[in-house]
Amino acid sequence: MDSPWDELTLAFSRTSMFPFFDIAHYLVSVMALKRQPGAAAVAWKNPLSSWFTAMLHCFGGGILSCVLLAEPPLRFLANNTNILLASSIWYIIFFCPCDLVSQGYSFLPVQLLAAGMKEVTRTWKIVGGVTHANSYYKNGWIVMIAIGWARGAGGSIITNFEQLVKGGWKPEADEWLKMSYPAKVTLLGSVIFTFQHTKHLAVSRHNLMFLYTMFLVATKITMMITENGTVPFASFEDTVSRMLFGWQQQFSTCEKKSETKSSFNGTGSSTLKPIADASDTVKKKHTKKTE
Repeated sequence: MDSPWDELTLAFSRTSMFPFFDIAHYLVSVMALKRQPGAAAVAWKNPLSSWFTAMLHCFGGGILSCVLLAEPPLRFLANNTNILLASSIWYIIFFCPCDLVSQGYSFLPVQLLAAGMKEVTRTWKIVGGVTHANSYYKNGWIVMIAIGWARGAGGSIITNFEQLVKGGWKPEADEWLKMSYPAKVTLLGSVIFTFQHTKHLAVSRHNLMFLYTMFLVATKITMMITENGTVPFASFEDTVSRMLFGWQQQFSTCEKKSETKSSFNGTGSSTLKPIADASDTVKKKHTKKTE
């Protein structure tokens, strides 16, 4: 007989994301789009462009994973229910009278609830990406990690291409150059679930899904409440970076210190020589006077 813990985690892993968790994901994604400068004006002037950008924010991870696996990128359009649901949320966010949806979303408890539910969908996307990649490349763990990462955090990368087309792309905001917290934590989750799928991690999938999701939700809510944008494991990243990639920098600093010491010793000896010569000349003059 299974323990209460196993029953809880198993029931959690079987939870359906449709419709409530998907609604939270679409709500957070489209609200992030609306907060961009000029997004509301674009929606009024060119609704089709705004709608297409919103769909990229909502389904960007699936599009990127399809591109990486040489599948049709527009396959997400085949799910009519999710498209209609995401389109409805886009419409009421941008065109609701008196901007009621945005005003309701401005309350912190609503934002915390929506953000927490969105992080739950991230786990399901990572697991789905890893499993889907394994069906193409059996135990190809690098491909599984890449597809799981793309499925869970590919929306921000896809939207970078959209900004590039519009002329609003900024290098400092590129996910490849400066990874955000969602990209880092999704990469970590993709590695963990890949190791679990290939039997290198001795833990059941439903337990791992529950623990990883609780970590995502707790971390996200803490960052939003404290208004701290610092990555929770930044100190761990710095330590690992120094251990793996900081040797050359340490050697260069040691060489600079040794060069500084040698140059100091050289100047010190050169300054002592004139003093010694001056003392010898004084002694010679003194001996001549005594004679």
